[in-house]
Amino acid sequence: MERKLAAILAADVVGYSALMERDEAGTFERLVGIRKALIEPEIAKRRGRIFKLMGDGLLAEFGSVVDAVECAVSLQGALKERNAEVKENERLEFRIGLNLGEIIVDGDDCYGDGVNVSARLQQLADPGGVCISSKVAREVEKTLAFGFEAMGEQQVKNIAEPITVHRLVQEGTSPQARLSRPPALPNKPSIAVLAFANMSGDPEQEYFADGLVEDVITNLSRIPSLFVIARNSTFAYKNTATDVRQIARELGVRYVLEGSIRRAASRVRISAQLIEGKDATHIWAEKFEGAAQDIFDMQDQLTEGIVGMLVPTIRRAEIERARRKRPDSLDAYDFFLRALPHSYANTPADTSEALRLLTEALRLDPNYAAVHGYAAWGYEQRFLRGGFDPEDRAAALGHADAALVTGSDDPQALCLGAFVHATITHDYERSINALDRALMLDGNSSLAYGLSAMVHMFNETYDRSRDHAFKALRLSPLDPMNYHSYLALAWVSLFTGRFEDAVKYSALGIQVNPGFSILHASLVASYANLHRLEAARAAAARLLKVAPDWTIGGFVRMDVVRPQLMKGLASALRKAGLPE
Repeated sequence: MERKLAAILAADVVGYSALMERDEAGTFERLVGIRKALIEPEIAKRRGRIFKLMGDGLLAEFGSVVDAVECAVSLQGALKERNAEVKENERLEFRIGLNLGEIIVDGDDCYGDGVNVSARLQQLADPGGVCISSKVAREVEKTLAFGFEAMGEQQVKNIAEPITVHRLVQEGTSPQARLSRPPALPNKPSIAVLAFANMSGDPEQEYFADGLVEDVITNLSRIPSLFVIARNSTFAYKNTATDVRQIARELGVRYVLEGSIRRAASRVRISAQLIEGKDATHIWAEKFEGAAQDIFDMQDQLTEGIVGMLVPTIRRAEIERARRKRPDSLDAYDFFLRALPHSYANTPADTSEALRLLTEALRLDPNYAAVHGYAAWGYEQRFLRGGFDPEDRAAALGHADAALVTGSDDPQALCLGAFVHATITHDYERSINALDRALMLDGNSSLAYGLSAMVHMFNETYDRSRDHAFKALRLSPLDPMNYHSYLALAWVSLFTGRFEDAVKYSALGIQVNPGFSILHASLVASYANLHRLEAARAAAARLLKVAPDWTIGGFVRMDVVRPQLMKGLASALRKAGLPE
């Protein structure tokens, strides 16, 4: 059996059972005709292979995700034209799902989560539509002229974790009617937190719910990147049956948070959901539960949990919104948002694209502190992993200084500027002071905690590093930047002799960011220190696949921890046969 990465297309006929019941022979004949005349040639043209036929559906694999998406769009377009000439009760419409993932090849068949997720995505698609995973969206959004509408996280059958789903939208089309345009919105994410509904009938819980909402509003208001409607405005809608879309229009916000509280015996349960106000799309939902005996501690925990999950969720939604905007309407904020996924990916190619977009943002707004922070990080990555060009070093430190000066009250800018100085200049005292200020300004910033974990690891204050890494992961368990926290935990484990933990955290980090070469190197060193050389060599092969030019010498030259520790890592890496 062979394992490989592939794009999987799953297609299924809409209402096939009903069509067969009405006209079994005719339906089957039409399906076979469409498959032979249209589907099979189109898949072959795009260098795909059908590996399973299932009566009313099929599964196909592609070596290129771009080919798979173009095939899906072409198929749906051709089927639409074909159906225009067919009686309505004889039309065959397909749903298509696309995923990019690892599959197991067994002879002519394929198995694995990569296949299973595609099948579930197909079930979420509209008739004549295409649903894709977030992995597919990330791969093709720079290459293909299609838009993507976020459908949020979807829980599907037999898949443990929710899937982040996007609906593919061809240029000039929209899959659903839009409501009238709301009033002008602030040039940053805007949110209204509504009073939570008291579902228990207990007046005491009414006060608790109101206090919780006030705390959430207060904590959100401390985050400079958010525009938050004041309590008095949102509580005007309390105990009314007003449509969320109307509330968003009247308050001039993009997002609305609503929820409910229920008490049963000694337990209190709170449900919260984030809704995009324009079309009432549910973006995120979560339940928080705790003992009623210590109501105020639980209120603090719930506030922290809601705010910690809410901010990265809004950020992901804002990124998707920016992706869907036409290039000629982009402003500095939109360029910033478009750069973020490339910054998160942290591969050489993505870093270059992020810097291009960030440069455009700074051209429009030279004092944009957060953009200076991400630009500093981009140039730092290019310097450390792209040849140690002195110009990249100077650019990294220049943008880091700009972030720290212009962003003295911006947690994002502070923590990124601090991180870059820590890696390049090793001025840990200055960096830690800036990170502590970022956390004082926003105690719910998973980014600040994650980067603080890295800097404290560099500084060999390992207990603080571990505490901050776990705090970041608890605040935002699905954050694309979590690989920093896992890297901090992995290296703390390596440097303190806990090699099994180092394997675990390195592998978890790779799951978050498969293209980050340092995590692959960390996994190699972890296996080598456990004398599991076969696993170390396999991990080394994966490292070189991700970064073909990677060398031990270049790794050591990064000089991010003291020389003795870097030499220890290098010695472990040599055991796996990696190039010098």
